[in-house]
Amino acid sequence: MSSTAILSQGVGYAVVLGIGLFFSLLMVGLTAIQNRYSSHKTSSASEYTSASHSVKPGLIASGIVSAWTWAATLLQSSAVAYKFGISGPWWYAAGATIQILLFAQNAAKLKLNAPNAHTFTEVIRCRWGQAAHGTFLFFGLATNIIVTSMLMTGGSATVTDLTGMSTPAACMLIPVGVVVYVLVGGMRASLLADYIHTTFLFAIILTFMFVVYTTSPMIGSPGAMYDQLVAAAERNPIAGNAGGSYLTMRSKSGLIFGVINIVGNFATVFNDQAYWQRAIASQPVSCVKAFCLGGSAWLSIPLGFATTMGLSAVVLTTQPSFPGYPEPLSASAVGAGLPAPSAAAALLGKGGAALMLILLFLAVTSALSAELVAVSSLFTYDLYVPYINPKATEKQILAVDHIAIVVWGLCSGVLGVIFFYAAISMGWLYEFMGVVLGGAVCPIALSIMSSKANKWGCVCGAWIGLAFGIIAWLVTASTLNNGEVNIDTTFQDYPMLAGNLASLGVSGIISVSTSLIWPENFNFDITRALHEHGEEQDKNPVADSDSKDEKTGEAPTDGQLMSARASVNEEPVYDENKDPVKLRAAFRLAVYISLVLVVVLILLIPLPLFFSSHIYPKAGFYVWVAVAFIWVFYGSFAVVLYPIYESRDAIGDIFGAMMADLKGKRTPKAVAGSE
Repeated sequence: MSSTAILSQGVGYAVVLGIGLFFSLLMVGLTAIQNRYSSHKTSSASEYTSASHSVKPGLIASGIVSAWTWAATLLQSSAVAYKFGISGPWWYAAGATIQILLFAQNAAKLKLNAPNAHTFTEVIRCRWGQAAHGTFLFFGLATNIIVTSMLMTGGSATVTDLTGMSTPAACMLIPVGVVVYVLVGGMRASLLADYIHTTFLFAIILTFMFVVYTTSPMIGSPGAMYDQLVAAAERNPIAGNAGGSYLTMRSKSGLIFGVINIVGNFATVFNDQAYWQRAIASQPVSCVKAFCLGGSAWLSIPLGFATTMGLSAVVLTTQPSFPGYPEPLSASAVGAGLPAPSAAAALLGKGGAALMLILLFLAVTSALSAELVAVSSLFTYDLYVPYINPKATEKQILAVDHIAIVVWGLCSGVLGVIFFYAAISMGWLYEFMGVVLGGAVCPIALSIMSSKANKWGCVCGAWIGLAFGIIAWLVTASTLNNGEVNIDTTFQDYPMLAGNLASLGVSGIISVSTSLIWPENFNFDITRALHEHGEEQDKNPVADSDSKDEKTGEAPTDGQLMSARASVNEEPVYDENKDPVKLRAAFRLAVYISLVLVVVLILLIPLPLFFSSHIYPKAGFYVWVAVAFIWVFYGSFAVVLYPIYESRDAIGDIFGAMMADLKGKRTPKAVAGSE
């Protein structure tokens, strides 16, 4: 669709390079302020990779929203709204929120069982040794590859569609600014950039919502949208929807997408170091609050945006301002996620296209920054330190971190180019991710949360789940298409559904059943000793289960490890963030909140509406739109305003120190605990 691009190529380059470098300079400046006026220095490896495990829940929640707002969050959610009606936004939003809510349990257990870990795979190495470590490091990096590829394919496709800019050029240039600020500031700079990006995201999303539902001469109100959706269903009824309507949760394809969405997103949350990184960076006793805030706030983005832009794309196809008019969007354009950009251009012309371009650029770069930090941590703490240089100094660790960030930034661009020339869309990758990654979900969760988890059951479950997922996916595609297997046939509903369910289900059955039949009795005190005495004192403090005593040739026992720890421990000082009672209470809270919300979002709300074949009347659609607005305003408060309120004292201290510095009166004491 680049031939109908509404903006010039110059605008594309200006956004990709100009905004990227602006954020880079901004974050470099904030990092310099942090180093001068706070107690957190980026010269520390712990600060650089984990933000000193000290970030408050509001900023972590903002980082979660930013990391989970991919190009697909905006583009794919709108595409399924365009294809399935209102069920699409709900299944996308609810089906990708429950993983963040349930992950709060993992975060709480990580803080209890390995509070000083840098990566989730580091904990697995400490617990189960090199074979298990290699398995789950593979799945972790595979997750980063697929997520990064989705970001680049979705982001570059939108840039090309709106500006005509070369897709390979967009792929290679989008990461440039992100690499710069992550390279300089590390994890805390990434979180601060996430906060700024999230602020702009909510502002632009609310702009589109108010235009569509209040001021647009082509729509202008929920009632007008309702009438035009009814007319659209009469022209082109949706197969599998009750009455062919866009205004029903009774959508066969929508439900299938919902299941695929749920399974696939378990893989890209539980397997992705980016979310473990946010748990690691958070204050232990408040990490559950951060994930519950972040998950519930994130739901508002696809729900509000897709209800607005996806449905707008449906009703605006009859308008001369719609790109490609009078032709509707092609299947490939929908698969690339272009309904939302097309609707933006139709609604506001060049201004709408520019806003959409900025929105997508911010979503892609903020999520990409999370992937850069995640991959650099895996390379540093799971490859370099344990296998190449166990006695690495802090300077060497930081150097490897920096190299990994630059290399992955380059790789991200290359991945986007590869998938572009392979003609594989963001939508295809989005539904495929659960097929290849779902096998590791249950084993990873069990390794962190359960002392009874069986090592070989979890390792074998991950690989067997992967094999069964791919087999089910390909066999179903072949069977339903007379032996033809290609990009189009493998992208159909039932092959993707079969592959996703087989991967997650087979792995879950194997890992859980072996852990129940042959339970281990692991002592998490071993993982709690990881980095207990700091980076310099203890690079690799706990021997993993593959290590041997030089004299006896035997692995150390739990008692020996505990004895070794006790010999160096000093008199403990009470720390709320290390209080096991409070940490266990946080875990129980995570269980209650996450399970209740999962039942409400996935069972109590959508399923009765699905089975009743209810089609919303106009008043019901007004309520739907009102709920979307309320949720977006709640999300704005939770991750834009609340972090400022929460850190008001630290912000005031830093500004006070800066003013004193300008007057030549600043004391050398840093502002402790500032963010």
